[in-house]
Amino acid sequence: MPAQSATMSASEPVLLRESVGPVAVLTLNRPGARNSLSETLLDALTKELAAIAADTNVRAVVIAAAGPVFCAGHDLKELTARRSNPDEGRAYFTQLMEQCSAVMQAIVRLPQPVVAAVQGVATAAGCQMVASCDLAIASDKAGFCTPGVDIGLFCSTPMVALSRNVSHKHAMEMLLTGDTITADHAQRIGLINHVVAYGTERDEAIALARRIASKSAMTVRLGKEAFYRQSEMNLADAYRHTAAVMVENMLRFDAKEGIGAFVEKRTPVWKDK
Repeated sequence: MPAQSATMSASEPVLLRESVGPVAVLTLNRPGARNSLSETLLDALTKELAAIAADTNVRAVVIAAAGPVFCAGHDLKELTARRSNPDEGRAYFTQLMEQCSAVMQAIVRLPQPVVAAVQGVATAAGCQMVASCDLAIASDKAGFCTPGVDIGLFCSTPMVALSRNVSHKHAMEMLLTGDTITADHAQRIGLINHVVAYGTERDEAIALARRIASKSAMTVRLGKEAFYRQSEMNLADAYRHTAAVMVENMLRFDAKEGIGAFVEKRTPVWKDK
């Protein structure tokens, strides 16, 4: 299916959506601005993620980007323009940071798994988006950094997602130095899943998404939600919560079907319930 506009601007859409079978592919489409997260792009992502969450035909999502850069973070020109406001931009900065944080949380809370396809550099909030996705495929030319410290603006909100993906010492090194790490290093510390040849990252991400899409949507939905909920709990609470989830899962049709198919050595037929 050809790429479609998710939100139209006066010139080109800032976000594209296309369907590859059961996979929705969202493409950040501000290559001239290094796909920075403008207010308009954040609004488009908010609306499209909400639409996908309610669409049972979508079983997995890929977030990709046009041009050589995945995402350069916030649009600093847009932010700087608001310093002339009577409050020096405080209200606008507050609203924009809340909007961006809501988008990152929407990715985590989306019922469908989300795979990032990273072709180039992912900086600051761009790195935050990669860390917020459930999985990430990056090209061997990709790079990742949280360089806010270099311009006097610590990457505090990107820190939230980053520190939930990698160890504290690796996260702090990225946050305190602002240095760009390679895709290979990002894989070693757990920020991304796989490094692939440049130009194949989108296809590889879609292939991974399609593999996930072949599973029971109900099971994947329950599992993704439980994963993030238990990760914020202490050990005893995490086991209590996941035990309850497993009981609920066992009572669903797809668990009965899947276990029966395994025993009978046949392919399961999912009903997503």
